[in-house]
Amino acid sequence: MIRFLKALILLPIAVVVVLLAVANRDAVALSFDPFSPEPVFSLVLPLYAVVFGSVALGILVGGIGSWLGQSRTRQRARYHRREADRLAKEAAELKTFGTPGVEPGYAGAGTYTALPAPAAAR
Repeated sequence: MIRFLKALILLPIAVVVVLLAVANRDAVALSFDPFSPEPVFSLVLPLYAVVFGSVALGILVGGIGSWLGQSRTRQRARYHRREADRLAKEAAELKTFGTPGVEPGYAGAGTYTALPAPAAAR
């Protein structure tokens, strides 16, 4: 089912991309020197290559920006995951062995504390 839905979405996109590439085969000069009438550095590429390259560069820059923007969220998730693992391990240890260093039984068993004698009523 997922394979069918992917094909249903990706097939029209692929057709549009192929039509764009076939319709825009003319060569264009891509110049990185806006001030000179005769650019020092320029490339002659088909228009579809310029368009696809621009889209790919935009996706790459946007992905890097998004990844960097989520670093705080990933850091918090790592902290909470480590804390949850530590607490789960501690809970399992307590279920298995009880509190480490404390003998089973009541706290303070075997020790008695005397209360002060009541004051004589006058």
